[in-house]
Amino acid sequence: QVLLVESGGGLVQAGGSLSVSCAASGLTISNTPMAWFRQAPGKEREFVAGISWSGIATAYLDSVKGRFTISRDNAKNTVSLQMNSLKPEDTAVYYCAARTYSSSRGGVYRYPNLYDYWGQGTQVTVST
Repeated sequence: QVLLVESGGGLVQAGGSLSVSCAASGLTISNTPMAWFRQAPGKEREFVAGISWSGIATAYLDSVKGRFTISRDNAKNTVSLQMNSLKPEDTAVYYCAARTYSSSRGGVYRYPNLYDYWGQGTQVTVST
């Protein structure tokens, strides 16, 4: 059974920082493209950041570029998202996702339907 478990969410003031992590079990992520999505109340789930299985490529939502950094630690089977300069509009439930196949070392996937496994989500709330 594959499980993705997010941790590290919480409440932070605008301008602050927060890091969320995703630990995988039942799945070795070293060959797995990973991503973070988020969903705010009343809005669709949106791509935030993704990283190829090789780690050589990353991609970000335009509004988080320069503020968020995605990274992976294949030895620990984890992927993380460091979030700096947080804004109230970053408030959402953040989800970790894994895609089990990619033929490209640099493949990063932005669409949720391309991912096979999802975590349960972790709430990130940014106050003014």
